[in-house]
Amino acid sequence: NTCPVGIATQDPVLRAKFAGKPEHVVNYLFQVAEEARQLMAELGFRSIDEMIGRTEVLGARAAIDHWKADGLDLAPILAPAFRPHENVEVRCTQKQDHGLDKALDNQIIELAQPALEDGTPVRVELPIVNTNRTVGTMLSHELVTRHGEHGLPDDTIHIKLDGSAGQSLGAFLASGITLELEGDANDYVGKGLSGGRIIIYPHEEATFVAQDNLIVGNVVLYGATGGYAFLRGKAAERFCVRNSGAKAVVEGVGDHGCEYMTGGRVVILGGTGLNFAAGMSGGIAYVLDEAGDFADKCNGEMVDLDPVEADQDIAELLDLVEQHRDLTGSEVAQGVLDAWPEVLGKFVKVMPRDYKRVLAERRTHDEEIEAGLHQEQPSQTAVGS
Repeated sequence: NTCPVGIATQDPVLRAKFAGKPEHVVNYLFQVAEEARQLMAELGFRSIDEMIGRTEVLGARAAIDHWKADGLDLAPILAPAFRPHENVEVRCTQKQDHGLDKALDNQIIELAQPALEDGTPVRVELPIVNTNRTVGTMLSHELVTRHGEHGLPDDTIHIKLDGSAGQSLGAFLASGITLELEGDANDYVGKGLSGGRIIIYPHEEATFVAQDNLIVGNVVLYGATGGYAFLRGKAAERFCVRNSGAKAVVEGVGDHGCEYMTGGRVVILGGTGLNFAAGMSGGIAYVLDEAGDFADKCNGEMVDLDPVEADQDIAELLDLVEQHRDLTGSEVAQGVLDAWPEVLGKFVKVMPRDYKRVLAERRTHDEEIEAGLHQEQPSQTAVGS
């Protein structure tokens, strides 16, 4: 939150320094494209594709006199690719293969056909390994293509996985899909989560203590816009960065948690790393601060740390903790519920100051409108009578 020219910042003092408009960026890029066309025309090229491999139009600057450039010979790099062999290909010489035909989603999509076709609830159980990446993403594409952006009713497609998931499990997961994983997952779980639900807990034969160990990797729920995530165990760094609508429960996070978060709800039933809530401009986080050191780890530049006292907040927190217990079997969640409501005093409500001010202004505005309606009611009745 220290961008000196006021672009990547929420600080009103710094933002005031930025006098530009989005249209200026658009115009700049058009001008870059126009100049690129002129340069290409001078070199005799009609398209960027024609430029690939044509190193004969490049030259090395002879005037470089820096000592680090002594003895540097660029000739091998600039040698034309089509010499000494005539007609050698320099573009698309090898077809890319992303292995999509081997993706686990193909199997899931086939098994989920009843739900995709007419909304019939489906439950799928499959093993998963760490080479299975972005599981659920292709399925979400199929669902949204057929049923629209709002997807299907919650839990219409329930996928129970067993093992260690690869990166980006549940990326862009759509509404109506639940991914339940008994095991663990790598980085980017729930990236761009779009209404789906993710549940992860250790394997029943695991001997480690769940709340003391990582269950997912870095950058979980990055850019999530909606949905739920219940994670029995800790998440690594940058949890819920740029979350704008998802609700999540986890049992501890690393550094930079809830960074640049703009919406949603996060419950952390454990410790956090440093720089929590940096650049956080919306949403609310509830942190269980049993060690009493959370204030030292939180970036207080934009947020207030308050007790959880409002009835609405208490009900919301209780509901999420209960769901976490029911869905993951969390011992931590059960411990919190056993100590309820006394344990409320150990929770810290993390809320951006600007967000708090806007909500207060909206509440006042709504109250004024309601009061005005009540004042008008008698006079309207009298006229009608």
